[in-house]
Amino acid sequence: MNPTSAASPSPLAAAYGTLPPSLWSRLAQALRWPVVAALMLGALYLVFSIYAAGQTAWAAGALALFGGAFYIYLRAGFAWRYLFPGVAGMAVFIAFPLVYTAQIGFTNYSSAHLLSQARVRAYLLDQHEVIESGVMGFSLHADGPEFRVVLNAPGTAQPRYVSPPLALRKTREPLKVTMLAAQDEHLPLQSPLQAALPLRDLVEHREALAQLQLLLPDRSGPEAQLRYLGLREYGPVAPHYLEQPDGSLLRVADGQRFAPDGKLGYYRNEAGEILQPGYKVMVGLQNYSRMLFDAEFRGPFVSIFVWTVLFSLATVAGATFIGMFLAVLLNWEDLKGRTAYRTLLFLPYAVPGFISILVFKGLFNQNFGEINAILDALFGVKPAWFADPLLAKLMLLIVNIWLGYPYIMILCSGLLKAIPSDLYEASAIVGAGPWTNFWRITAPLIIKPLSPLLISAFAFNFNNFVLIALLTDGRPDFLSTKLPAGQTDILVSYTYRIAFRDSGSDFGLAAAISTLIFFLVAAMSLLNLRLMRKSQQ
Repeated sequence: MNPTSAASPSPLAAAYGTLPPSLWSRLAQALRWPVVAALMLGALYLVFSIYAAGQTAWAAGALALFGGAFYIYLRAGFAWRYLFPGVAGMAVFIAFPLVYTAQIGFTNYSSAHLLSQARVRAYLLDQHEVIESGVMGFSLHADGPEFRVVLNAPGTAQPRYVSPPLALRKTREPLKVTMLAAQDEHLPLQSPLQAALPLRDLVEHREALAQLQLLLPDRSGPEAQLRYLGLREYGPVAPHYLEQPDGSLLRVADGQRFAPDGKLGYYRNEAGEILQPGYKVMVGLQNYSRMLFDAEFRGPFVSIFVWTVLFSLATVAGATFIGMFLAVLLNWEDLKGRTAYRTLLFLPYAVPGFISILVFKGLFNQNFGEINAILDALFGVKPAWFADPLLAKLMLLIVNIWLGYPYIMILCSGLLKAIPSDLYEASAIVGAGPWTNFWRITAPLIIKPLSPLLISAFAFNFNNFVLIALLTDGRPDFLSTKLPAGQTDILVSYTYRIAFRDSGSDFGLAAAISTLIFFLVAAMSLLNLRLMRKSQQ
């Protein structure tokens, strides 16, 4: 083999290698600004699309984000180019959801107040009934690249009115079209209308046809304007409400006026009658005041808050006790089979949590579960784990401690390895026993570095939604409450029920509770950081 042939470059590499570096630099400089201009145009188009959709605030945010990105990568220093993706990600995925959720907490946003006031007004003004006497059938005819709408006399196929040529494009606003009588001299009947288009073509142009409002030249009043009623008919409609100059709505049927109520988020008359749907308005601290001053809401809320704290504390305390005890036991060098025991005790942490929870749900079944079968055989009792509030809470603690102790056991096993063996040898010389060693040596040296991790575990269990949702779903419920609430609910599952389940989708109240949870967890995180800082000193 020729050694020089193996080291020779490929033809493609040789071709690229013939270009001088200065040419590559000039080529990159020449392409830089066209690429930047294309990216800017794409960003501006995206911002304009968001603005055209009526989302002014979102468009402003997107413009600020894109503007910052272009400035940093074109003008700023290199450090900001590395920091910007992380900062932008935090702003978009952390700061923005937090601010948006907090903002919703100051509104009445719910399933009854989903729309804006403008959309509710448009919806109410669109309510109508069809005037059956003026309904006319129609057909659609091609006229070159455009189309004509032909209205037929009732009960016949004889053309009575014909539209001018129409492009039939979808528009954002209704398109008013003045119809021509079939005998009008401006209608070019010397070239007869083509055959009516089949139903398939009507379906294709349905959205454009629905935007047409046909004005009849020889009629007056409501019957002079026809609206799209379906694939075969246009007809006049009588509106239920008429807009007044002061912004109120007049109900045609009885002359009642409904004015917008900025506090309730409804159109409301003087007698207190409201029109559905409502619209979203700012209510200030109303959702927060409900937590404190509404007795019917405060009772279940306080109970759920206390249970959430006790649930988290009891879980962390129980898991810490069992995990630390097993770690100390498995650290005993004379214990045979320590590796096998450690593997078996670690299994609850290795199995996915939702699988373990569903398995325990079957084990605790009152009629068919193995736990009640054993208790019935030994003591003749079958506890109602899911019906009795106290037993349901005890069941949650048992399952959660089972899922959490392996984590603490692993942490303590690692921390025990860092304790100098000289301390235990000195303790043995003075005749100290295992309990003295644990309380005077092991526990003090473990608890200090373990404290931040225990606070993290507390914060995790404070929001342990999966366990509650899969095991008890918050049941059993409190009786006679304004909002459905479960006695085994914690704050996060209670918030979920308020927002998405059986409480009318009260997003404003759920957002207020979520904001409260955020500040509680943030306080725990700050405490965690302070403890970590002290443990490092």
